[in-house]
Amino acid sequence: MYKKVLVPMALDHGISQHTLEVARALSENGADIIALHVYEMPQGSVSAYLDKSVVAEGFDRARLKLLEKVEGLEGVTPEIIKGHTARTIIDYATSRSIDCIVIGSHQPGLSDYFLGSTASRVVRHAPCAVHVHRGLT
Repeated sequence: MYKKVLVPMALDHGISQHTLEVARALSENGADIIALHVYEMPQGSVSAYLDKSVVAEGFDRARLKLLEKVEGLEGVTPEIIKGHTARTIIDYATSRSIDCIVIGSHQPGLSDYFLGSTASRVVRHAPCAVHVHRGLT
């Protein structure tokens, strides 16, 4: 049983509720469960065409959606940070001494050998146990 569980959440996929259930099942009583969304900033030439207020609005919408997903879930702390998804999840887990990451995976490409690219990178580089929950889609 784990004391600090990180659940990375892609807000546009329905698997998040299932990964939270898995995190609860793996957690001991009173464990910290952190629902983390990594907001990726627009990259390259795209960022040159976007007003800063548009990017800020996107971040705010993502924050509100994360809060909606965890609303009413006792013992789950929502957190949103900016960064590259896989690298940020790994860095977050390392800096906060996370015991376990519960991550969803769906619709992978063959190059990731049946895991999504983010889940695949987290499994390979995380400093702790990683449980991958495969979605049904």
